[in-house]
Amino acid sequence: MQKHPPPRGFNRAAILQLLRRKKFLSRSELAQLSGLSQASVSRITKELMDEGLVVERGLGRSTGGRPRIHLCLNETRYRAIGIDLHDWQTRFSVSALDGRIIESHCFSTAPDPYQTMASIVEHAEAYRAAHKEYEVVGIGVGSRGFVNARTGVVERGSDPTWQQIPLGPYLREHLGMPVYVDNVVRAAALAEYHHGDMAIQGAHCLIFVQVDEGVGVGMMLDGATYYGPSMAAGEFGQMVIAETKGAARHDRSGCLEMLASNKAILRRYRNANGGHQSRSSGDVNADVRQICQEAARGDTAATLALTESCRYLGIGLSNIVWGLDPDVIVIDGAITEAWPLVKAVIQGEFADSAEFLNFRNLQLRPSSFSGDAAIIGAAALPFDPLFHSGEFASILTADPVAAH
Repeated sequence: MQKHPPPRGFNRAAILQLLRRKKFLSRSELAQLSGLSQASVSRITKELMDEGLVVERGLGRSTGGRPRIHLCLNETRYRAIGIDLHDWQTRFSVSALDGRIIESHCFSTAPDPYQTMASIVEHAEAYRAAHKEYEVVGIGVGSRGFVNARTGVVERGSDPTWQQIPLGPYLREHLGMPVYVDNVVRAAALAEYHHGDMAIQGAHCLIFVQVDEGVGVGMMLDGATYYGPSMAAGEFGQMVIAETKGAARHDRSGCLEMLASNKAILRRYRNANGGHQSRSSGDVNADVRQICQEAARGDTAATLALTESCRYLGIGLSNIVWGLDPDVIVIDGAITEAWPLVKAVIQGEFADSAEFLNFRNLQLRPSSFSGDAAIIGAAALPFDPLFHSGEFASILTADPVAAH
């Protein structure tokens, strides 16, 4: 059963959430927005300031009386480490309490999972040794594949060598700090919900769609990441949306990711060019980005490839809207390079918004972070317990699922 924070923790969390969303607020504004008394807000903000979580920053605009002092999250004391784990490259980042990435660099992902985990430990220890002025509250890791966020185990990664890898336990043992491991798309959804465009923060149901070599979906329901009982929610890429005649029982050729992913775009582009791909860099995202740019310039083959793939994506997203009734769908990936065309094709598969309520006010928009949502979300994971319980988690209580 989900445990709720005690009243003190709930009120602290409420203040911190408001400052994360609004950035700068006076004490009177915090009282008005939170429903707490002025006395409670003054007491809580003093606690938060004493702990280095909140600082005073400048004066608010005067309304005729004494100018109000604004409060904001303290960006200078606490840090969190974020890891975006790819098959070929690992991205290391450090973020402040407000979600801003302070620094970032990449290193090659080793062929052996344990070598990669040892490299993560090495980079994290090097950062802590070089920046003792900051308090590092934990490390968050976004990994591809099926990830058990509660145990921190990568049960089945996108690379065949990543099977039942105890990523969380290994890092926790070697670093001695709270460790959070989640599917990379769920981490990206968290970033969009809490740090993306103000217009979508607070959505009841946010759907984040990552289109790359597959199609992954992360879901935020009333501010909480939805995992499902098996930690496998969001695998809409496996949803069958087209019939394949004569296919075997478990054939996946008609599933969404086979029809709408980057690989599908490249395949259609080659077919439209008579089997020849005019440009191939070896980087799938870069190639799709190039196709999008060519489509924007009116190239016939590029336009056909992108349009057909996005038509299938629109069919898949339409099914998700029928089932979940989201407020907003955020799409990330190279296809957003041709967003006007992509958006028009996807919306062309949606039901008539004048007739069906769940399509009427639906927002369809590109990611706010241009491919950085995953690393921002990974680095936000260690801070997430603070905004839900009012306290940082310890190494023994770190649990991204319980935080919600």
